[in-house]
Amino acid sequence: MVPKIGHDGPESAVTLVRNTPPPLQYRLLQRKRTAAVGFRHLDSNVRIAKNCLIVNIEICDNVRTDGDSTLAAASEYFRIGSYIHIGRYCFLFGGAGITLDHFSGLSQGVRLYSKTDDYSGAYMTNPTYRKNLPTASPAPIHLGRHVIIGSGSIVLPGVTIGEGAAVGALTLVNKALAEWSVYAGSPARRIKSRSKALLAAESQLLDG
Repeated sequence: MVPKIGHDGPESAVTLVRNTPPPLQYRLLQRKRTAAVGFRHLDSNVRIAKNCLIVNIEICDNVRTDGDSTLAAASEYFRIGSYIHIGRYCFLFGGAGITLDHFSGLSQGVRLYSKTDDYSGAYMTNPTYRKNLPTASPAPIHLGRHVIIGSGSIVLPGVTIGEGAAVGALTLVNKALAEWSVYAGSPARRIKSRSKALLAAESQLLDG
């Protein structure tokens, strides 16, 4: 059974993976130390490359994050479900909240921005101004189950990507995407439907 995202689980551990050729070297961190290395909550079988930057996130079990990636929640939530892979060089900024549901995945160099500057000219546009001046447009990002995002794609604030949607490489996602569809382009446009055959594999995996 896949756990609920953000639940309190049993005593857990994370494995930090050194980015060197095989055989890989590991360092095991117990759950009582997770706050010191950037985790708000952590389940089991989680592998994070050592040169990743992790700030205040929640992770369920069976997750792998490759090297040179940044996952930062700032003051808001950042929840990663189970059976998720995040490729190398990804940047995920949870300034207004990010949720990755179970079985979703990000290829190399994907960017998720739940908070950005407003480029319309209505507001100042950098973080050096005093806090009571609005400078950004925040809104949470939600990736549904089995969503896959291709290399180099960008997801902007307020986007919800429906279950099973697939986003091709170098795509700009600036609005909600429908379930079980394939998208590509800048901005994203629907190409075709996506097969649901993978749901049978999910059932086999969970039935074990």
